[in-house]
Amino acid sequence: MTATEIAQTSVTDLINHMATQLQQQLGETLDEAKIIGIHTGGTWIAEQLHQRLNNPNPLGELNISFYRDDFTQIGLHPQVSPSNLPFEIDGAQVILVDDVLYSGRTIRAALNEIFDYGRPAKVSLAVLVDRDERELPIRADVTGTRIQLDTDQQIKLIGPEPLTLQLQEV
Repeated sequence: MTATEIAQTSVTDLINHMATQLQQQLGETLDEAKIIGIHTGGTWIAEQLHQRLNNPNPLGELNISFYRDDFTQIGLHPQVSPSNLPFEIDGAQVILVDDVLYSGRTIRAALNEIFDYGRPAKVSLAVLVDRDERELPIRADVTGTRIQLDTDQQIKLIGPEPLTLQLQEV
């Protein structure tokens, strides 16, 4: 998908595509899965997936601010909210949701935090947009779409209502 096409893409269509992939991959175990969104954009996507999948479990939310490896460089946002995982992680099938997968560092931080809560049986990664570039060996199991951007461009999810994708110059 090109940068122009992504800006014109319906986020709803991408989330529906992700839901279909999750249903196919997890099948009968989907109702057992615990869905966790990474604050903020990942949580918006996770809320939509949670509804579409009729998942009976409460929705979890991670705020990875204290787990980031660039914490000393970017500082702490003044309104950091705590993570909320209202279920057991030990032995759980976890669906970790984020908006954009780029370097892999956000996902690494999220995994570190999840493992502080317990040891899941499996973690599946679902992302709305995969930029297809990595600094760490992390891949998404489910994607809304893949895109390659110039290094001076980034894609941002704007929300919560309506959810839209916006192409930005850095």
